[in-house]
Amino acid sequence: MLPTIREIADSLRRKETQPSEWMAQSLAAVRERDGAIGAFLTLDADGAVERARRLDGQPQTNPMFGVPFALKDNICTEGLRTTAASRILESYIPPYSATAGQRLADAGAVLIGKTNLDEFAMGSSTENSAFQKTRNPYHSDAVPGGSSGGSAAAVAAGLVPFALGSDTGGSIRQPAAFCGVVGLKPTYGRVSRYGLIAFGSSLDQIGPLTRTVEDAALVLQAIAGHDPNDSTSAPQPVDDWMAALERGVRGLRIGVVRTGEEEGVHPGVQAAVDAALRTLEGAGAEIVEVALPHAQYAVASYYLVAPAEASANLARFDGVRYGRRVVGETLTDMYERSRSEGFGLEVKRRIMIGTYILSEGYYDAYYKRAQQMRTLIRQDYEAAFERCDVVVTPTAPTPAFRFGEKSDPLQMYLTDLFTIPANLAGLPGLSVPCGMVDGLPVGIQFVGRAFDEATLLQIGHAYEQERGFPMPTPEVAGQ
Repeated sequence: MLPTIREIADSLRRKETQPSEWMAQSLAAVRERDGAIGAFLTLDADGAVERARRLDGQPQTNPMFGVPFALKDNICTEGLRTTAASRILESYIPPYSATAGQRLADAGAVLIGKTNLDEFAMGSSTENSAFQKTRNPYHSDAVPGGSSGGSAAAVAAGLVPFALGSDTGGSIRQPAAFCGVVGLKPTYGRVSRYGLIAFGSSLDQIGPLTRTVEDAALVLQAIAGHDPNDSTSAPQPVDDWMAALERGVRGLRIGVVRTGEEEGVHPGVQAAVDAALRTLEGAGAEIVEVALPHAQYAVASYYLVAPAEASANLARFDGVRYGRRVVGETLTDMYERSRSEGFGLEVKRRIMIGTYILSEGYYDAYYKRAQQMRTLIRQDYEAAFERCDVVVTPTAPTPAFRFGEKSDPLQMYLTDLFTIPANLAGLPGLSVPCGMVDGLPVGIQFVGRAFDEATLLQIGHAYEQERGFPMPTPEVAGQ
């Protein structure tokens, strides 16, 4: 198990180790354990070794210096294959790098490879990848969550200290909960989306998966900030999130939502979340009840907005400019065959739903009404934040499920019941491990005000310090 970012940074600062040594450990861990996990789609071993060696002997410039990391394979990397786990992009090599990944590289972090995901980030289990199955490090028959399942599994299994994922409806936080790691979805616009292969442009956000909340703050410090290449990037200053970590929770108000939806929550998950709330209350936080009356419509609204945006975004994958091309007798035949053979079932389902929603006569009935509901959900949060500093729910209603267990798409969609509202409202969300149920991790989710990641990190870090038990290390080799 590789140490945390902080531990590696401290070792490098004291000149006890060199970046190439940590890269060697990371690559050894991948070779030893990834055969059982399947977290990586592309491993850039030679490039990573060379980049790490160039850093040896250089002065440490910041905590990211010399730290190995992985990127979800829908984040573009110049000269390195980026597939979005889809056959239609199986051989795509981008001519540029995403801003978030480039900022890490500029800080001295060393990319080791690209991780598996649900195709085009459409899914909650990583079962929709066109290439391989990623397994939960805690149980080989359980999913790692999705769509950033490869990134979460790589961190949980100790293959890398951290990875980046993307979150459109819970795709960082839900796999973080399933794999027992920390997952942070920043406020929409906090981190540049430039170079992220788009799924839902008004929902997507890049964020870190790490072993600790402190590490999440360190990564956010490196990747956040305005980017002129992204028109949705917010011109917000980069806060000093490390300074917020030691403030504790005394005096903070934690809003708990009691809507009736907790009836669908696994009893063990609810018990773990309730225990975490008692821990925070014991540390000085105040627990208050809040209402999110329109959250019950979030899943339905999301599955109108997200497919509509996916339909528009994926229209560019037509077999002409880049990506997979299947020769046809006519131009139309080529389009149809390229997209039919290039896209998987879930992607096709969402494209068809989105195209229908945006078609004449249905736009007002579906898409416009979903956007109106989105406004009401955001207003619910604004009202709740008049009474509290963060809103707390389980990250997911159950622990990780078994492969094939959620064959009904609707049942799969409901696994994001608690994460979707934050995406619709554009708010930051943090998932922190809070216990084990049936040998699998579960997470507690904190949702905060827009651009108030500081409070989320403050309360998440305080909970980690007060939790009173360590999360067990997965025994990957024994599975």
